[in-house]
Amino acid sequence: MNTSNSTLNNIRKVLITAGPTYERIDPVRFIGNYSSGKMGIALAEQCLSHGLEVELVLGPVSQHIYQHLDSPLLHITHVESANDMYEACMRIYPTTDAAILCAAVADFTPEVVADQKIKRKGEMVIRLIPTHDIAAALGKVKTDRQLLVGFALETNDEEQNARGKMQRKNFDFIVLNSLQDEGAGFRHDTNKITIIDKTTKTEYPLKTKHECAADIVEKLLKTPL
Repeated sequence: MNTSNSTLNNIRKVLITAGPTYERIDPVRFIGNYSSGKMGIALAEQCLSHGLEVELVLGPVSQHIYQHLDSPLLHITHVESANDMYEACMRIYPTTDAAILCAAVADFTPEVVADQKIKRKGEMVIRLIPTHDIAAALGKVKTDRQLLVGFALETNDEEQNARGKMQRKNFDFIVLNSLQDEGAGFRHDTNKITIIDKTTKTEYPLKTKHECAADIVEKLLKTPL
């Protein structure tokens, strides 16, 4: 492992979000997604290997995904909902030099959460309301001494959608992956990414998520502040 603490842009502390969020319907049901958290955990490992302090805001994932992580430089904040993740990120990001937003955050959450299990009795309609846009919120408070990296998981018009998201959210660069690529996306141990910044685009072949994380962290450490 590379334990050197030297970086080209003097980054020392990184916020990483990982995993899904669960939006409760009642005490036993929720709206979620298929994110395993593997990509975010791989990013945390890579940052730690460079001697960086890592603030990992982690959604509900299987413990075996992260239980091997053991470093005094790692601080894990466990969250469940999009609102939990928003509050944690808004609190932590001002204390860091960079953030990599890898979590698959729910865009909508139930307007009303039942305090008892909802019984089956015909049709049920759930009204959803938007969650906090964590990326946009961090983009607004980002200073000129901080970096912000986002992810875009797309199914069509991939590059156009990723570039639009990068601009709207004030990202320094964005990591694009497509569900059209076999072996990429949720639940895989591999991924196929394209890193896009304001002037360049770099496409990578299918790699393990740890190898993809190494490419992303290398880009982070070389991006000027």
